[in-house]
Amino acid sequence: MTSPTPLVHVRDLQKSYGGTPAVDGISFDIAEGETFALLGPNGAGKSTTVEILEGYRDRSGGVASVLGVDPQHGGRDWKAQLGIVLQSSGESGNVTVLEQLTHFAGYYPHPRDVGEVLEAVGLAGKAKTRISKLSGGQRRRVDVALGIIGRPRLLFLDEPTTGFDPEARRQFWGLVNQLKAEGTTILLTTHYLDEAATLADRAGVIAGGKLLDIGPIDAIGGQEAKVPLVRWRQDGVVREERTTEPAALAARLYAEAGGEVPGLEITRPSLEDIYLDLVGAHASSEGTLP
Repeated sequence: MTSPTPLVHVRDLQKSYGGTPAVDGISFDIAEGETFALLGPNGAGKSTTVEILEGYRDRSGGVASVLGVDPQHGGRDWKAQLGIVLQSSGESGNVTVLEQLTHFAGYYPHPRDVGEVLEAVGLAGKAKTRISKLSGGQRRRVDVALGIIGRPRLLFLDEPTTGFDPEARRQFWGLVNQLKAEGTTILLTTHYLDEAATLADRAGVIAGGKLLDIGPIDAIGGQEAKVPLVRWRQDGVVREERTTEPAALAARLYAEAGGEVPGLEITRPSLEDIYLDLVGAHASSEGTLP
């Protein structure tokens, strides 16, 4: 982190449609050089929050500052410091990948080298191919290329690996880590919890427009959520118990069984497990389906 002042500052952010809150008083900061993941189910308010920070949507209340500027009033110079990868593609299919990327590079004062960007997103071999001829995953790579060509100070990645196969996702993660190493600040939304766990320094979990938890990836959910789960089969029934001493419980089960314990396994909750617990508990408290 190179600056004590957060690049993104959000306090009591609110957005309502017809009196119904889509974003309901959330607060968070993103430090310079940090990768922050905003996680939540469809309709949670993630995209609305991101669109407000990008300057695409006005807020109903609260405070928002991005690169020291209110995004509702961000000008051309401010926008030139942002890189944005939207959920849906907006590129023209009648030009080649090289033509599109070269065109976009002209919008920025200090763009990345077009050839280097094509190499980084795995499209060097498709440079002269019309975008309309690309596969869905390849078009997604074009989106990413357009998002980073301007050498952004802050990069918004909204579901960036949708349509990627597993190998392409891993390659993309390498690119994100390269951008992080260069000091790029990143706001990531993703439905892939392993992606968030791999790439993000911190995460916020949002549901129903409310921020349920926020913190370093390995601290989301609190200490109680990290308690190991012991699962085994007894009399044909699967049983499970959370305990801070899983080895002792396993030893007791072995002793009681007089040998092998059917189906015995010890697991530590993953980010996905914790996320599902948080969202499920919120849905139950609100009387809605998870």
